[in-house]
Amino acid sequence: MQKSTINVALAHFEEQNGVLHTAEALRLGIQPRTLYALRDSGEITQIQRGLFRLSDLPPLTNPDLFVVGAKIRRGVVCLISALAFHEMTTEIPHEIYVALPKDMQKPHITQLPIRYFWYSTTSHTAGVEQHELDGVTVQIYSAAKTVADCFKFRHKIGLDIAIAALKQYLAENGNVVPLSHFADINRVAKVMQPYMEALV
Repeated sequence: MQKSTINVALAHFEEQNGVLHTAEALRLGIQPRTLYALRDSGEITQIQRGLFRLSDLPPLTNPDLFVVGAKIRRGVVCLISALAFHEMTTEIPHEIYVALPKDMQKPHITQLPIRYFWYSTTSHTAGVEQHELDGVTVQIYSAAKTVADCFKFRHKIGLDIAIAALKQYLAENGNVVPLSHFADINRVAKVMQPYMEALV
């Protein structure tokens, strides 16, 4: 394969923070055989099916969230995974918790344990933060939104986790206004109120 073809392809990778999907590569004029040649020569690494990254980049700091950010553009890291990101839980998530809008089908991602939750349009877009991780933008709910979500999905993740998250949030941040705002959006204000009164 011509060296110029390889160099052009590598330049495209560098322009995209070292990460490209197969569909994006094709759109940029990189042929599949070029991608596979780069992979076989060790220039790029295949992270997931249809997702490639330059091999000389530093190791991924959070491979799971990297894949979520790169592959599930409308997904938002939520619940226990968001708590772990914000260092608000001692729970070690054995799955990646991802919120999807209610009109979206479950993405096809292999080799990664993902648990999906479908949110209403209002709740899905509220409290989203953008975090740059390993060259991709990962959407993660804010600490306050995550606490409200934990109460919303308390029957699925456990009320004890929701209460512990609320306690941790209040210990680090005395501002209850964001909590009340997201509790109203999630329609769990009455559920959260006695716990907030007991802890404030």
